Amino acid sequence: MQAEDVRQHLTTPLTSPAYAPTVPRFTDREYLNVVYRTDPDALRAVVPEPLRIGEPLVRFEVMKMGDVSGYGPYTEAGQAIPVGFEGEHGEYLHAMYLDNFPATASGREVSAYPKVLGSPSLTVDSGALVGTLDHGSLRVATATMGYKHHELDRREAEAQITVPTFMLKTIPGYDGLPRVQELVRARITDVTVKEAWTGPARLQLFQHVLAPLADLPVLEIVSASHLLTDLTLSGAEPVHDYLKGAAS
Repeated sequence: MQAEDVRQHLTTPLTSPAYAPTVPRFTDREYLNVVYRTDPDALRAVVPEPLRIGEPLVRFEVMKMGDVSGYGPYTEAGQAIPVGFEGEHGEYLHAMYLDNFPATASGREVSAYPKVLGSPSLTVDSGALVGTLDHGSLRVATATMGYKHHELDRREAEAQITVPTFMLKTIPGYDGLPRVQELVRARITDVTVKEAWTGPARLQLFQHVLAPLADLPVLEIVSASHLLTDLTLSGAEPVHDYLKGAAS
């Protein structure tokens, strides 16, 4: 293979790439969002500067992807933390667990999503919307919400999911030290909210050393939403370089 041919490939193996070279379009992306109040000291221990924390809130999300170009259907769960950066309100993506390896690899390599493999699910059970996350054979999160109890204003629903998201991109060098270490920002675009609901919700988090969601404990449920959307993820842009100690 010629050098110029190598340069055309974004990932390896060269003859069977780990993911497709495409900008994914999400069709029928279904959300269960549970916003809860947590321990502010626990938040400060995990949110990197220069991001700033306001209210000690966390959004636990389970997303069932009905169809995604390049990856097909899959499910994802994780935690997002409301933050501020240079006067802009957004969310810091703390942890993401999903059951699709190409989406996991591309999320980490092409962007900076903190994705690892897990076993999330989103189902309806006896009048409740149920989102779960397992790590291996062990349950680490269970969220329940009353199924379609009250309609939610679709503009409010869109505002919930289109705030900028901040992520930490760290790539080690061959000497074991960071070669790239940046705070990056991305956002959701081309959104169509097809359905939006709210209702009562509960969330349980269980201790696991390799999936420490419970390190951000649930003190109070603040709100919950159930959304069905179509959307596109924009590319990430660097906003702070930790190795230079200044904005990019």
